[in-house]
Amino acid sequence: MEKIGFIGIGVMGKPMATNLVRKGFQLSIVSRHPEKEASLIEMGASVAASPQGLAGTSDVIILMLPDTKTVEQVLFGDDGVAFGVGTGSIVIDMSTISPEETIEFAERLATAGCAMLDAPVSGGERGAEQGTLGIMVGGPQDVFDRCRPIFEAMGKTITYTGLSGCGQKTKLVNQLVGATNLLGAVEGLRLARAAGLDAQTTLQAVSSGAASSWMLTNLGPKILQGDFAPGFSIRLQHKDMTLLKEWLAGMEGDFPAAGLVYALFHKAMAAGLSNQGNQGLINLWESRERSE
Repeated sequence: MEKIGFIGIGVMGKPMATNLVRKGFQLSIVSRHPEKEASLIEMGASVAASPQGLAGTSDVIILMLPDTKTVEQVLFGDDGVAFGVGTGSIVIDMSTISPEETIEFAERLATAGCAMLDAPVSGGERGAEQGTLGIMVGGPQDVFDRCRPIFEAMGKTITYTGLSGCGQKTKLVNQLVGATNLLGAVEGLRLARAAGLDAQTTLQAVSSGAASSWMLTNLGPKILQGDFAPGFSIRLQHKDMTLLKEWLAGMEGDFPAAGLVYALFHKAMAAGLSNQGNQGLINLWESRERSE
């Protein structure tokens, strides 16, 4: 069984790494926050001193990091993964980052004999905990086939999307659809309240029909409960909308929803909502409407 190094033990990364250990994979981590990593170490995970050291003892290195710059630093910075990988090793980047830079990173790693898969995920913290993530994978088909058991330990729907960068592009399509659905859920609940309807009854009715969505059924109840704790934060949603905007700048076609959701999440960041869950988008209007 593959020896796995995992970098990025955060809200998503920790449960993903935990599921790998539970499935019997030998796991190494780079310790950054001992209080978060203690449970993994108790389960048998070992600790490497640096990304380079971790790469030197791993067959597969998984990254779950917040943005493109962090991925580049971990791969190619001082003591980076690229300086420890050997021929036949694999990097799986499960972060959501720039498709264009993903392709560049894969080419740079290839010079060291290391293959790369881009495999961003969907499903949030709950999906990571339950091992039911949707995983969208780009890169060489044979490398994907080799790594399928790893993906199956963390996700339920594993889709090979094409060559390097295609996983990231598919994830940005996912984020566009998800953010648009979220906006629909937020605006629908606001309309229900403005019309004097019982919001809970309206949510139940709409969730049972063709207008239902993951965003409505999972985040709608949280909005009504005033629960804005992040499973996926506005800050990260804004980051993904920025990646989407940058990607679309080089493409032909008109994508009006992309521009709208980017503008609203940009406004939410400016309003100080960055650390709320993305259901906190409703707070762009909530306080004003309740005061009227």
